[in-house]
Amino acid sequence: MNASSHLVHATCVALADRGVLLRGPSGSGKSDLALRLIDRGGELVADDQVTVSVEDGRLVARAPANLHGLIEVRGLGILRRPARAQAPLLLVVDLVAPEAVERMPLPQQALIADIAVSRIHLNPFEAAAPIKVELALGLLDGSVTVLE
Repeated sequence: MNASSHLVHATCVALADRGVLLRGPSGSGKSDLALRLIDRGGELVADDQVTVSVEDGRLVARAPANLHGLIEVRGLGILRRPARAQAPLLLVVDLVAPEAVERMPLPQQALIADIAVSRIHLNPFEAAAPIKVELALGLLDGSVTVLE
């Protein structure tokens, strides 16, 4: 890890080359939501610990070398799975309890290494959580719009 890298307690999945950082305390559902995103075509980048670095003015997520390709699946153990080397970080998903998810939130941002990244709050155990992550990415690229 170099001086411009930050180790974050999170899980990262890439969806069509767009990195999504899932943040929350231990047991909050990071790996569970990651598995469901992977099942929908996403790729594992890192589980439990993510190295985020600034490269050419953008954030890039990677797994620490000793954790590359590993994901903890509660009830099964730590499994080796295919993983990509890195992904540009475009979205932060903060995992929260159902009552903490706003119905119609204003756009939010997280600050990582002094770079603003779009952020949403989701309940990771909700059945539609993986779809909501995909829709949030669509809002970023303009393929999905919010009625105002």
